[in-house]
Amino acid sequence: MTLTCPSDVSSGPCSVLLLAGGRGARMGGRDKGLLLWKDKPLIAHLHAVVRPFTNDLIISCNRNEERYRLYADQLVGDSQKDFPGPLAGVLAGLAVAQYPWLLVLACDAPNIDAPLIKALLEARRAFDTALMVRQAGQWQPMFSLIPKALLPGLQQDWDEGERSLLRALLKRDPMALTCAADDPRLSNFNTPELLSDTQYLPIE
Repeated sequence: MTLTCPSDVSSGPCSVLLLAGGRGARMGGRDKGLLLWKDKPLIAHLHAVVRPFTNDLIISCNRNEERYRLYADQLVGDSQKDFPGPLAGVLAGLAVAQYPWLLVLACDAPNIDAPLIKALLEARRAFDTALMVRQAGQWQPMFSLIPKALLPGLQQDWDEGERSLLRALLKRDPMALTCAADDPRLSNFNTPELLSDTQYLPIE
């Protein structure tokens, strides 16, 4: 696939990981990425924004693989059952990523836009560590850019019992991309109430 993003937004291509492997507990166990919002699955909104930036689009999912395959170049699943959390998905994504950097986004943040992605990609030129959005003083690991070179250390943390993506990244002194407290692009639609003002139609 030919990348369509302007060449000046980065120092090279990146892989993209969309995390859709969660339990969906606050959605009654439904697969969040496949819930409809504005007449499309949440994953489709993310796909439309990130596709121009990569020809290595990875989706982490633990069910409904055939549906997610429509939106991905690669699918990965967690190394263990019972939905162990986003760190497991990130490890799986880093292991198969074709490029030195992996952009990590959650499937329930459909308001993400190209300027925010470009800002992360441009910032990596100056650093060799992870970059993470920080909003009102709070780190947001589900909006991050991670060097593939961190995989061995993150895997070691996992093997030693770490299950928090945030704690694992903070150990490596990430750089911050600061966003406003009310930045709508960072909204997570992770409960039925947050989807209720538009359309909430489970499709599984």
